[in-house]
Amino acid sequence: MEFKDNEAIYLQIAAFVCERILTGKLAAGQKILSVRDLAVELEVNPNTVMRSYEFLQVLEIVYNKRGLGLFVAEDGFEKVKAYRKQQFVEQNLPEFFKNIYLLDISMDDVKRQYEDFLAQQPVTKLSKEEHDNKH
Repeated sequence: MEFKDNEAIYLQIAAFVCERILTGKLAAGQKILSVRDLAVELEVNPNTVMRSYEFLQVLEIVYNKRGLGLFVAEDGFEKVKAYRKQQFVEQNLPEFFKNIYLLDISMDDVKRQYEDFLAQQPVTKLSKEEHDNKH
């Protein structure tokens, strides 16, 4: 994993775990890697992974089974989507709107570009039902 300079590493690790939940690589009730194992895999300090996991616990995306480790919450998929949507609306959309305004890009142009983007995507986006049925 390559880390960006403009965002805290623990948030990038949390986003990495969230993406694995959204793509179905981690399902509800599934155990996630231990702090130590993920730290080794990502080549980061275990304290950084611990901070990421604590952040995800506060959001109730993962939960701790004492003595067993951390697991994806039953509604983890929905909570990840809600969190990521809120984050996108608050952080990315204002800059996006500013740019399309300054560059005089019409919503029709945006729509056309988005439709082209969708046409090129492999069918990998999972609905809640597909996510649940995958595991």
